[in-house]
Amino acid sequence: MLKSRVITALVMLILFLAALFGLPDSGWVTLIILMVLQASLEWAKLAKLAGRVATFYWVMTLLIMLALVWLDASNLALKHPVHYFIYGIAALLWIIIVPTWMIAGWKVEERLLMALVGWAVIIPTGLAMMDLRQISPWLLLFIMCLVWVADSAAYFAGRRFGKNKLAPSISPGKTWEGVAGAMLGVSVYVVLVWSFSQGLAQYAMLPVLLLAAWWWVGLAVIGDLFESAIKRQAGVKDSGALLPGHGGLLDRIDALTSTLPLAALVIAMQNLA
Repeated sequence: MLKSRVITALVMLILFLAALFGLPDSGWVTLIILMVLQASLEWAKLAKLAGRVATFYWVMTLLIMLALVWLDASNLALKHPVHYFIYGIAALLWIIIVPTWMIAGWKVEERLLMALVGWAVIIPTGLAMMDLRQISPWLLLFIMCLVWVADSAAYFAGRRFGKNKLAPSISPGKTWEGVAGAMLGVSVYVVLVWSFSQGLAQYAMLPVLLLAAWWWVGLAVIGDLFESAIKRQAGVKDSGALLPGHGGLLDRIDALTSTLPLAALVIAMQNLA
């Protein structure tokens, strides 16, 4: 299982880097739309949407993404307000709604509500991957690596030292030791990048970056736990079987859904100021 997980991760990383730095803007946008559509298919199954309803959900997801791309390409005045609105929904979801959802232990059976939540999870993530890459591929890579480092450090620290369960009713495999490992991992990562990157050193002081990285770990954990809660409610182990050793696409990007949109919102607000 571990061997398959590592091999899949390496292949995905190589393909991702090739796409991130090699594809033209139109190719990157196409790739992100395809990823969003795959994620929407997996979410539809988790939300127990089937038949024509699932097809309608997939088509509407495609139309929403195409509309966002058209707004960007046409340079309409609504471009930035639409982006802020979408990222604002994501911020509301991950900072307030999802923590309350998990603390209260809600079991949402209403399919329409679950479909809307799916859009609030998936669409801002796709939009953030397009916006952040447009600013700088290196910026997007740095932010995504924060999540990947946290995820990998949490996985290995949890396997080696994990004893105290983080949320046993949601995800029995996650531990507080794993969270501590994630905090340590991202701290080392940020210090190394800050030390060797003049641009990042000029952008923010190291203590500020470390605090932001630790907050990022918290958001990543929330995203991971939320998808685990949705899968538990749906009665499945993985969101799909697309990626050997990892499950579905949602299983691989769960922590990104709760972090990338908020990063895009913060950076967009800074650029606006």
